[in-house]
Amino acid sequence: MEGCIMDGNSKKCGAVSGFTTAINAISLSRLVIEKNPHIYLAFDGAEAFAREQGVETVDSSHFITIERLKQAKEAKRVQIDYSQPIQKDGNLAAATSTGGMVNKMVGRIGDTPIIGSRTYANKLCAVSATGKGEAIIRHTVARDVQLLWSSKAKSPCLSKQQVSFELVLLKMDIPRSEDGLLCKNKWSGSASVAPVG
Repeated sequence: MEGCIMDGNSKKCGAVSGFTTAINAISLSRLVIEKNPHIYLAFDGAEAFAREQGVETVDSSHFITIERLKQAKEAKRVQIDYSQPIQKDGNLAAATSTGGMVNKMVGRIGDTPIIGSRTYANKLCAVSATGKGEAIIRHTVARDVQLLWSSKAKSPCLSKQQVSFELVLLKMDIPRSEDGLLCKNKWSGSASVAPVG
């Protein structure tokens, strides 16, 4: 599993990947910010950190369901994500977690824990993306969307959807059914879903 969280005001961020027993990847990512000098922990280090912090854990078999087993047999790629830009008390934040791809290569780390790829927040905008990890990493989608959205105040002729579609459709050349964005900025005050599909 993978998770990431970023606070817009402080730009503090925490990320985890490659763990199999902690129940909540975003809570674990937040503990990385609060209780660790590093930004990103993976595999055995993330597992050890979760135990040290008393995070709720379960046997890794807890996450294996009949549906996921069926997907593993049928699919070349299946991904279940949780993405959420958040605004509270005027502060923006973004959080993303995933169970990852089915049938991925052992050791593969996706885009979720890589700041700027799937998750990014600053004082003006928070972005969380979903879709093909390799393409999202390659094009630093969340950071690029944030740059365009943050410039919306200077260029009101661009709608949020136009900005999102411009990046995802034109720059990334990804099939429409596989990716999407959740964005929130200071001006709109509400989340905007700009699915690619």
